[in-house]
Amino acid sequence: MRQFVTINILDMLGAIGETNLKKCLSDFSCPINLEIEQFVKENALDFAKKKLSVTYFVVNELGKIIAVFTLAHKAVEIGNANLSNSKRKKISRYAILDSEAGSYTVSAFLIAQFGKNYAVDEGKGISGNELMDLTFEVLDRVQHDIGGGIVFLECEDKIKLLDFYQSEKNGFIPFNERYSVNDNIKYVQLFNFF
Repeated sequence: MRQFVTINILDMLGAIGETNLKKCLSDFSCPINLEIEQFVKENALDFAKKKLSVTYFVVNELGKIIAVFTLAHKAVEIGNANLSNSKRKKISRYAILDSEAGSYTVSAFLIAQFGKNYAVDEGKGISGNELMDLTFEVLDRVQHDIGGGIVFLECEDKIKLLDFYQSEKNGFIPFNERYSVNDNIKYVQLFNFF
């Protein structure tokens, strides 16, 4: 069985120093999503220092960063209209319903970045489901320490991505869409309980 270790970017900074950390980050490659690659190389460390978000590295037994995920905390509005009664009941434990707007406002955990390092040799990587499991291990610890119960993310409106996030295993539910004029990309916002 493959062994992976999840390391907080700030812990890695303390262990190896900024110069060595930047060298590790410069090797990260994600050609299928250049936004993730750019974030890891150019913003992850700065965002963590400013406490805007924290990136976690998934490291294999050879000490290589094989994947990353970035977590933050953010207020989000989730529309009430398309939720089942059971989901409304569950979400009301964590959110406030604005009956006028027809939406819940909730403070949620955001999976801001989520991707694999394609510079790692084939066969030594990680599956998307394994990466999601590791992400939720960290979220479970944070939830234990500070509470909360809703996580959300945005992904490009691509069938393969939506199928992955909405699979029975991952269970994310779409709740909104956002169009980025700068990138000319439509994003789907999804949430889940944990």
